[in-house]
Amino acid sequence: MAKDELLRKLQEAGAILEGHFHLTSGRHSSRFFLLARAFQYPPLAEELGKGVAGLFSDLKVQTVVGPAMGGILLAHEVARSLGARSIFTEKDGQGKMALRRGFQLHAGERILLVEDAVTTGGSLRQSYEALKPWEPQVVGIGAVVDRGSTQKVQLPMAIKALLELPTPDWAPEECPLCRDGVPLQEPKKG
Repeated sequence: MAKDELLRKLQEAGAILEGHFHLTSGRHSSRFFLLARAFQYPPLAEELGKGVAGLFSDLKVQTVVGPAMGGILLAHEVARSLGARSIFTEKDGQGKMALRRGFQLHAGERILLVEDAVTTGGSLRQSYEALKPWEPQVVGIGAVVDRGSTQKVQLPMAIKALLELPTPDWAPEECPLCRDGVPLQEPKKG
């Protein structure tokens, strides 16, 4: 799918918001990607999954792992397209990402990590760390949208995304939107 078409479909689904937003990372931004709105439409979810899978089709992926919540549906759709299984990481009782619900990996298993939208890569980094004790082989990291994480994410490989939309974000104390009195929104809470 062409990037212009993808952008149009995400906008039509209401998955790209403009304003003043509190991101999951704690930072502020003028743009928010609420891709759950895109994933509520199964044909679009399938199309996004196929798109991300296409970026990794030559890597013989055995399992696709997505961090909860944003990566669960994407992982499922990517896995379906690749003929792999789909699992997810989630927070444990101490607030750390972990494999739970009886999910297991095998040493050397070929893993693809996916996330819907990447800002700082915190969820991906925590998921990667949660997988390490199993000694899998992480062969790729994918996303639907990369907000410009290349300077921020410290992972063993680059993220491949369907759409790269560099979007400024700020620490709350440096946010120009706060200084201008623009009301702060938290779309995931509403």
